[in-house]
Amino acid sequence: MPATKFICPNGNRIPIKSCLAACPQKERCLFLPTLRAIAVSVDRGIKEPTVTELIAGVRETYLKKTTDFAVAPQSVLYALHGQAVHTINENCTDGEILSEIRLKDQITSGKFDLYGKILDEEEGVLGDLKVTSSFKLMKALGIYKTRVATGEIYKTGLKKGQMKYRNELRADGVKHVLDWAIQLNYYRMLLEKEGFTVKRMFIQAMCRDNNLRIAAERGIDQSVYIIPIKKISDQWLIRYFAKKASQLYIAMQTKTLPKICSSKERWHDRKCLDYCDAGENCPYGQQLRFEKAKQVS
Repeated sequence: MPATKFICPNGNRIPIKSCLAACPQKERCLFLPTLRAIAVSVDRGIKEPTVTELIAGVRETYLKKTTDFAVAPQSVLYALHGQAVHTINENCTDGEILSEIRLKDQITSGKFDLYGKILDEEEGVLGDLKVTSSFKLMKALGIYKTRVATGEIYKTGLKKGQMKYRNELRADGVKHVLDWAIQLNYYRMLLEKEGFTVKRMFIQAMCRDNNLRIAAERGIDQSVYIIPIKKISDQWLIRYFAKKASQLYIAMQTKTLPKICSSKERWHDRKCLDYCDAGENCPYGQQLRFEKAKQVS
């Protein structure tokens, strides 16, 4: 089920419909049209599991589909950024370009962003639009920091006699694009099953914090990057999605909480602590948040 409540700035929770009808505070936290747009964004009205839902942890998706949860409007504004970018592109797809079409098979469904002559004159190019952070872009581009000896020696102080080092950015690291690649490759499969040929795949990633100093420190000096995506085996994709779809189906039918999401799906617990909307209904997430609150107090 979709989010049913908003979390007010003071921490109180209010049903989304009640919030939109009349704010209990003296003044709304955001403009009413913005709150309405957020309410729409958190309720896509799709019952079957989608490609993006199956890429997430099965427990997270299960809890989002079976429990009431609340979201803070300020924390989900990024979703509106993404929707705006999609809408702008969709409204400019004149010519030999397909856009925002939902396709489905016996396992799942997915809506691709752009297909056709989107990058050059070659047909059959599949593209996906992302609005993301400089940190995620840094990882996706294979950029990392390493300590490099300067050749100089400290002459005084506690480090006297030791080599001096400086941090240097390198761009030859592992490109962490697996989730993006899995998503785009399944869209490729769905298109190919409909008779379309996919020759190349790309992510167009817009950095939402590219003007900040932290982005420059991460080696991100552009607003937008085009990232090529390689093909993944169809057999591997089918096994991956069929397994997760089966796990979710069994959990839904038996009303049994799935096992804890993998460490990768949990972002090594960072998602559970601060970013998972289902975290407040997850025993594992509840424990992590309780321990964090205890440390703070």
